[in-house]
Amino acid sequence: MTGPRFTDLVNALPATVPFVGPETAERARGAPFTARLGANENGFGPSPKAIAAMNAANAEQWKYGDAQSHDLRAAIAERLGITPAHLVVGEGIDGLLGYLVRLLVAPGDAVVTSEGAYPTFNYHVAGFGGTLHKVPYKDDHEDPAALIAKARESGAKLIYLANPDNPMGTWHEAAVIERMVNEVPEGTLLILDEAYIEFAPDGTAPQIAADDPRVIRMRTFSKGYALAGARVGYAIGAPTLITAFDKVRNHFGMNRAAQIGALAAFNDRAHLARIRAACTTARARITQIARDNGLNAMPSATNFVAVDCGGDGDFARSVLAEIIAQGVFIRMPFCAPQDRCIRVSLGPEAELDAFAAALPRALKAASAKI
Repeated sequence: MTGPRFTDLVNALPATVPFVGPETAERARGAPFTARLGANENGFGPSPKAIAAMNAANAEQWKYGDAQSHDLRAAIAERLGITPAHLVVGEGIDGLLGYLVRLLVAPGDAVVTSEGAYPTFNYHVAGFGGTLHKVPYKDDHEDPAALIAKARESGAKLIYLANPDNPMGTWHEAAVIERMVNEVPEGTLLILDEAYIEFAPDGTAPQIAADDPRVIRMRTFSKGYALAGARVGYAIGAPTLITAFDKVRNHFGMNRAAQIGALAAFNDRAHLARIRAACTTARARITQIARDNGLNAMPSATNFVAVDCGGDGDFARSVLAEIIAQGVFIRMPFCAPQDRCIRVSLGPEAELDAFAAALPRALKAASAKI
């Protein structure tokens, strides 16, 4: 009796999980966290109107969700001044990245990203047999010029860039991204991940025609709209590319209540403004906590702050472990030299109080191990 016959590609892949979730960490430590500040979630919560809309929709969860996400796409298109044909809705940016890689990457195809950038994208590329070519960050920012040069050198089908960036929270102004788009090599597609665009300063979002075949922009309801668990994201691109998603996407992958909740959240612009204000306050608080402990916080255009621990990656990992041991869930960048930092999500005051209490103890314990 034999088991399933996996493909050669699957047999060659490690069993990899890009992120270990807080629930997994809680089970491993045998206790819940007192502060959940590690997953770039929006701890200030979604619009009450979105919660009410999802609660009302639950009675009809016997229905499949609208396979076209018509109402949500129509609302987004109207706000952005484009047509629904320029939009595809999917299971968060993660799901859309998987579909896009499946559309464009065959075994051996070159793909360009930054060393230490969003690992889920790399996970999808590996899953379809693509070859990753990486460039280093420059001054804690992704490096558009280096990404373009590597794409030209490798003949890449895809370039991945997040603006604002995860895991560092840094960002480029719109003009930098617009210049990058104009330098994309023929036959290459730029993926512009704008998951954190709702938190970014004015002048961050570039002016790019939705019909431009050189770029696809990805946005989400997980961050600014605080609906990470609902798994709703969307991509903006030329209609020919958007239509191609219908060849591979899970047409009933979108939860019906999530679609309805996302629409209500999108229409509640006052709540988004309150979230932005709360995040500004929390960002300043984390910066002050870092300063109080002799550390530097990175300027951030996201819903998290990277804090430089003042040593190397091993020291930061020790600080991280000590903070987690105190019941505060945070994360850190994976690759040097960015791994000298820990990364703290913005959150309510009580959770930041827990981080403020844990950090000095963690620094003391980590320093004692040196």
